[in-house]
Amino acid sequence: MIFVGIDDTDSLESRGTNKLARELVRQVSDRFRCRAIVRHQLLFDPRVPFTSHNGSACLWMEARSGTATDAELVTLFDDLRAGMLADFIEGSDPGLCLARTVPSEITEWGRRCQQEIVTQDEARELASRFDIKLEGLGGTNGGIIGALAAIGLTAAGDDGRIVQWQEWPDELTGPTPVERVISKFDCSKVKRRTIRGRLVQMVVSCGQESSMLASMRVRICESIEPACSSLLRHPIQWTLRIGAR
Repeated sequence: MIFVGIDDTDSLESRGTNKLARELVRQVSDRFRCRAIVRHQLLFDPRVPFTSHNGSACLWMEARSGTATDAELVTLFDDLRAGMLADFIEGSDPGLCLARTVPSEITEWGRRCQQEIVTQDEARELASRFDIKLEGLGGTNGGIIGALAAIGLTAAGDDGRIVQWQEWPDELTGPTPVERVISKFDCSKVKRRTIRGRLVQMVVSCGQESSMLASMRVRICESIEPACSSLLRHPIQWTLRIGAR
């Protein structure tokens, strides 16, 4: 697996970290397959410079050829750097990192970035200690903090919001029948549930969800066949709607 962290600490004029992440995945898709793009919320504090929400993203990838060589990873990093620099907006402070494996210390760093003020020097020391490629790409280079945090949090598997799963096109928005979502995977079936004799229709809230759907949010992970367990590596919010089909 390959973990790529990005944080462009977007300015008001930039496209935003999530859109940039999707574009970077597209640019290298001939050689690297996207497993997921995961957004992580970091510390929301006025002392931390950010435009809107202080989030960073991890591009969770794998080489189409199998196991990427060190030379291929160097080329990947160079290509991603070029893509971010081409998108650079004055006033942003982007950072980029890449790792083949992510030790627990980097996950602990990610947790700290969600709870307290940290420094670039700390980020650089950690990256150097574990041979993780980390680079600031302009401005104050403050994005290296979020970039390193993103790979640690994604590797933990229990934090973040998926903004792209594998190589789906972006046509899934709003409440979507779970069968349509599961059809993207090698899953045999979805178990049906009934409540007081009425069929439960399982719906996935894709993209931006309404406050109504948020209030209906429940976990139904146990309803999914074990063959779909990889789908649940990161939190995906499921909703239940009761009614006849």
